[in-house]
Amino acid sequence: MEIDTRIRESFARQGMMTTLGARLVAVTPGAVEIEAAITPETSQQHGFAHAALAFALGDSAAGYAALTVMPEDREVVTSEMKIHLLAPARGARLIARGRVVKPGRRLVIVTADVYAVTAGVETHAALLTGTMVPV
Repeated sequence: MEIDTRIRESFARQGMMTTLGARLVAVTPGAVEIEAAITPETSQQHGFAHAALAFALGDSAAGYAALTVMPEDREVVTSEMKIHLLAPARGARLIARGRVVKPGRRLVIVTADVYAVTAGVETHAALLTGTMVPV
């Protein structure tokens, strides 16, 4: 199965991404981009995107980036993920760009950059680093 199709079919089964209104924007080997609108339901008390939205999008983008480098009979799960909140996530939407830093048979090191987007201007809101485990 083609990588793009495999990732899109898996993403379509993600209940959390559906709940958040997330959309899979791009899939290339070792990289995935996911976006979601910042809504009242995904905002915190000051109107910024909640850190949980940034984390969910970043974790999924990084995980799917890892899946792009796996054999077709493998999946991945998150072993650990750390988030650095860099700036308030003000804007209309968040976009998460996940990528593979180092692929491996037992561990895949990943990162994701999350940007808040307002009128086409991107502000780097969060950086995630983590480890995916092939299963």
